[in-house]
Amino acid sequence: MSSDAPQATEPPPWWAAFPEVQASCARLEASEVLELLEQDAAASDAAARDFLLVDVRRTDWEGGTISTSLNLPAQSFYQTRATLHRLCKQAGVKRIIFYCGSSNGRGPRCAGWMQDYLDTVGDKSISAVILKGGIKGWQKSFGGKLMDFYDEKAWTTESK
Repeated sequence: MSSDAPQATEPPPWWAAFPEVQASCARLEASEVLELLEQDAAASDAAARDFLLVDVRRTDWEGGTISTSLNLPAQSFYQTRATLHRLCKQAGVKRIIFYCGSSNGRGPRCAGWMQDYLDTVGDKSISAVILKGGIKGWQKSFGGKLMDFYDEKAWTTESK
């Protein structure tokens, strides 16, 4: 039986509205980020922190986030790159470390967009970096260590 009715097609993914990432970004192990956070905590109040953690999850943040992370959802991140750059420049940030659930999609995409922006404006003093394994890798390695709003039940009840 044939039908002349149009076939339903899936809408394009949200990221299709934005340019393809051109830059490649370095990746940090969770243990390296943990060390950065511990060094920062041990530093004097006058010490300048030179990294920023950016959690790009939107609605799947249940269970907690890595301490001191700024939440900038991936779906609206592209439009905020210039502002984030200006704020990081003013604060002396040298590395912007991005992550999402597993750092296989949103985290690397946002890091790439940020690095593309940095390359476009010629700023070599800041780099965009990806946290390997994302928040799932962090929690698997460290449990709730250095996590804000940690909810152990969210990690044991879901198939993480």
